[in-house]
Amino acid sequence: MRFVNFSEQKVDPIDKKFAEDILEGDPKQKVWSHFVGADGLIKSGMWDSTAGVFCGPMNNQIEFCHILEGEARIETSDGVTRTIKSGDAFIMDNGLQPIWHVETYIRKYYVIISLG
Repeated sequence: MRFVNFSEQKVDPIDKKFAEDILEGDPKQKVWSHFVGADGLIKSGMWDSTAGVFCGPMNNQIEFCHILEGEARIETSDGVTRTIKSGDAFIMDNGLQPIWHVETYIRKYYVIISLG
């Protein structure tokens, strides 16, 4: 058992490879992995992205997000587009296939639960 305070950690960012998910532009994404559970099924950290349009499929996972900075529009297959911005928190359920439209920049904390 451990207590993980993100602000006490020195975590180097990792450039996320996601070329197959890019729909428009040339977005760059980074991930700071602050926590990975012993079984690897729970992950948490910080993520950011520059401008672009990309898919963020929720295949065999559920993700909680808290937006720290910036804004995006998220389009879902039910035809609804939601604008999320700094301070917003939400969950993307397993099977959701969101399309992210980032105009300039967005940064979030995330918790991902893998379903196997």
